[in-house]
Amino acid sequence: MLTAYLSLFTIAFLAATLLPLQSEAVLVGLLLAGDYSPAGLLAVAISGNVLGSWLNWILGRGIERYRERRWFPANAQQMARAQQWYQRYGCWTLLLSWLPVVGDPLTLIAGVMREPLWRFLLLVTVAKAGRYLALAAVVMNL
Repeated sequence: MLTAYLSLFTIAFLAATLLPLQSEAVLVGLLLAGDYSPAGLLAVAISGNVLGSWLNWILGRGIERYRERRWFPANAQQMARAQQWYQRYGCWTLLLSWLPVVGDPLTLIAGVMREPLWRFLLLVTVAKAGRYLALAAVVMNL
């Protein structure tokens, strides 16, 4: 039983990084199994996903020093465009951090842009919790 919760936490954590994983499928499977507390599963998934986003924020805070390296994942133009977009729309873009493909880079850019941690965690938690709660509501009403 503990293994299921630990697996969900790990996948939710890794899915919030830039790795292409889907924690939603694991959560849905565990909810449908009916052997686990829905509130417990939600708490584990939300906390894992928010902590994974926090790792992105931490990486964003220090990634600028590696901008000139060949392995750096974005060129100068891409970084400038992302920073300009974040400056234009601000911290509210973090409410989109639950979206596939664009959400995880947003949390990294928030670190680059020195978004205060308290505001980052608040907005990302609202976004991630909203996604998981909506998903659980749909699954539980099937």
